Amino acid sequence: MNPVFAKLPTTIFEEMSARARANGAINLGQGFPDAAGPEDVRQAAAEAALNGWNQYPPMRGLPELRAAIADHYSSHQGLSPDPETEIVVTSGATEALAASILGLVSPDDEAIIVQPAYDAYAPLVRQAGGVPRFVSTRPPDWKVRTEDLEAAVGDRTRFLILNSPHNPTATMLDEADLGLLADFCVSHDLITICDEVWEHLVFDGAAHRSLMAMPGMAERTVKIGSAGKIFSLTGWKVGWAIAAEPLAAVIAKAHQFLTFTTPPNLQSAVAYGLGKDSSYFTGMRAGYQASRDRLSAALTDSGYAVLPSAATYFLLVDLAASGIELDDRACAIRLVEEFGVASIPVSALYETDAVTTALRLCFAKGDATLDEAADRLAEARKALT
Repeated sequence: MNPVFAKLPTTIFEEMSARARANGAINLGQGFPDAAGPEDVRQAAAEAALNGWNQYPPMRGLPELRAAIADHYSSHQGLSPDPETEIVVTSGATEALAASILGLVSPDDEAIIVQPAYDAYAPLVRQAGGVPRFVSTRPPDWKVRTEDLEAAVGDRTRFLILNSPHNPTATMLDEADLGLLADFCVSHDLITICDEVWEHLVFDGAAHRSLMAMPGMAERTVKIGSAGKIFSLTGWKVGWAIAAEPLAAVIAKAHQFLTFTTPPNLQSAVAYGLGKDSSYFTGMRAGYQASRDRLSAALTDSGYAVLPSAATYFLLVDLAASGIELDDRACAIRLVEEFGVASIPVSALYETDAVTTALRLCFAKGDATLDEAADRLAEARKALT
């Protein structure tokens, strides 16, 4: 029995979704939309399944998808990855993370993880034989600070693992943040594994910029993306890792023994989707921004302190500032069991020095669902304050 995984609790996302099902609650915990996703992309997948190739595709991904990924990032982010040697298509972004970490991290290597963090990062580092080192961010700005990074780095530090736009804090790195991180990685000769799955889910006219685009970072960055997030098709599990050829070659070798490949009809449909006109991406962002604003306004009207949400499907409620003295886990359990709304306690995404006063809510839902959830949360605040 593998001790790394045997000791792990059930992920907080599965736990809260199970509680939602058991209580007939509205699930604003796990981050998935309740819409079907773009019909033309789904139709492309259906046509590819019926009329296309359904046997093993190339291990690194369909050539048409790798070319589409390269063209997409050239158009949207000014990057120029080589589709033949620098892109590996995976079965979701989590598999891209697994292939990157298991392929690149050696025993006793240290990896700095910025937390709160997606709960797959640290177990994967440990499974690779590495040692996670944690840098904590805190509200209200959730900034990564130079002094914290320098305190965490050591002689065995080889990696930095981070996420931007950031889940669960709904923040994103600005130019100053990117410069700070690039300087830190170059000065300490670190490889950075950048989870950028939320790159298209940015609001208020902002644009995502990858750490890979910063000076000195192209050869030392692994950029991870997700079609599931870009097209609101989270069940498809189509992702990719982009890295300089020496890194990508190792990631591909790990990938071949994890899933080997990904359904070809889904790859074909994602290739089609990535070539859609920019108006699709603009409209998609506008729709989610409207949902964000709808839920945020309703919660604010009922007395909740809502933290700014610059990106992702999520917004955070500050419990202490909302007059609720419960810690986030206790509050989340009461909300789902007594008031019928599931959320995610942010403390579950820390291993050390946790913030215990914030709840994450997913706004990627229809208006009627958000309105009903907001009504239930308004009643909860009256009872809990």
